[in-house]
Amino acid sequence: MHMKLPTFNFKNIVVETDKNIAIVSLNRSTKRNALNAEMIEELISIFSAFPRYGVKAVVLRSEGKHFSAGLDLIEHLQQERSASDFMQVCLRWHEAFNKIEYSGIPVIAALKGATIGGGLELASAAHIRIADQTTYFALPEGQRGLFTGGGATIRVSELIGRARMIDMMLTGRIYKANEALSIGLCQYLVENNSDASAIEIAKAVAEIPPLSNFAICSTISHTRNMSALDASYMESFVAGVVNTQPEANDRLKAFANKTAVRVKAD
Repeated sequence: MHMKLPTFNFKNIVVETDKNIAIVSLNRSTKRNALNAEMIEELISIFSAFPRYGVKAVVLRSEGKHFSAGLDLIEHLQQERSASDFMQVCLRWHEAFNKIEYSGIPVIAALKGATIGGGLELASAAHIRIADQTTYFALPEGQRGLFTGGGATIRVSELIGRARMIDMMLTGRIYKANEALSIGLCQYLVENNSDASAIEIAKAVAEIPPLSNFAICSTISHTRNMSALDASYMESFVAGVVNTQPEANDRLKAFANKTAVRVKAD
């Protein structure tokens, strides 16, 4: 059964479907897909809708040459925001990126070109990041007299460590290709067309039982916010629910009957 999403009249993102996979494209290529306030609200709307309509995986990509150059600095300058104004902007960014990370639906980000500042914060909220040879990562906030406000202190520092993140912000250091892969900014590095690789992975993970995906793509993130004792309790509870679901039993029977694919290194 294929999902049927309602029609959204978005200005800054495009949403398409491929069977049970949703493809979300940032669509401000003339601005290097800089994130303005309106785009953030659109991301909140669409990622809030996905769990209600049977979406099994999401590909997050962009039009043009760049994934995202981060905060729309022109909009920020023109708005002449007060400190409290910008705090509210940041809270909406957190709302959007938390929807992505904690939705329980696998989100695969197809990266290219600039993946910097808020663009890196957005990418870090995805569960899997695929970069191509054009992708470069940076946190230029320090050079602009700014500070991250979309979760980099949580997610990016978790991916690469606090010392590397501080270095990126202080020096403007840029990571790309194998170096970016080696420190954890992405999990996959492809020669070109990260979109195709992201769709391929999305189709594979969409075959996993939804309850298993929900557990993988939400429980692991939630443990970040807990003590080790509480995390152990929650993991046991979730495992009890997930590991006894009918879909798991069917797959275990296939394993026992030697009809399931074996895990092999070759």
